Amino acid sequence: MVSVLVVNDQSLQRLALRMLLSAEPDLTVVGEVAGGGEAVRASTLLRPDVVLLDDGHLSGTDTLDTIRRIARPSRLPHSPAVAFAPAPAPAPAKADSSTPRVLVLTPAGQEAHAYATLRAGADGFLLDDAAPNELTAALRVVAAGDAVITPALTRALIDTVRQERATRPPRRDTGLDNLTGRERDVLIAVASGWSNAEIAEWLSIATTTVKTHVSNVLAKIGARARVQAVTFAYESGLIRPAA
Repeated sequence: MVSVLVVNDQSLQRLALRMLLSAEPDLTVVGEVAGGGEAVRASTLLRPDVVLLDDGHLSGTDTLDTIRRIARPSRLPHSPAVAFAPAPAPAPAKADSSTPRVLVLTPAGQEAHAYATLRAGADGFLLDDAAPNELTAALRVVAAGDAVITPALTRALIDTVRQERATRPPRRDTGLDNLTGRERDVLIAVASGWSNAEIAEWLSIATTTVKTHVSNVLAKIGARARVQAVTFAYESGLIRPAA
């Protein structure tokens, strides 16, 4: 069962999302909040698998700060209780201490904001006019540890990386030297959007071996999830965006 915390400042939209997700047998909404500060505290208390964050009504700074605090939690200062709407039956506590994944719903026209949001720790993006089945599928993918980025957002990400690389010299200490040849191959494939099964077939290795390589790559480059590895591949020059 994938547990979801909904972050949206519109009460009707929160209700609609709860109804949509609750209709899926493998998805459950464990809470819903209106703002970033509430989202951070609720994610700490409820420990959802995925935080579904609609950034259409938050400022860019608020969105980035919220994502950082959820994706890279530190001990929160003691503060008064904050009212938020938990699910009727609270989810049982998880046995592990993994942090929630963050799936961002973003309005069309704000694709360029995706790069900064990725670096803050987001695990996926979806336009806020996505079809219901696209949203539910994206939640499952992100909960499993994979990345979700729409083609339009991928294009914006590549364009942003290209512009940044044109205005500043590449960093010498990128972390690429720490990767083996096979790990570089896996990173290239991940950055190209290939699934573990496709990478396994390409390299003629087991899917479990691919998962091990991906985990090693993430650890060596200091990435939290596959989507940050994609950003790293472009930033480091391992993959060069086509002109």
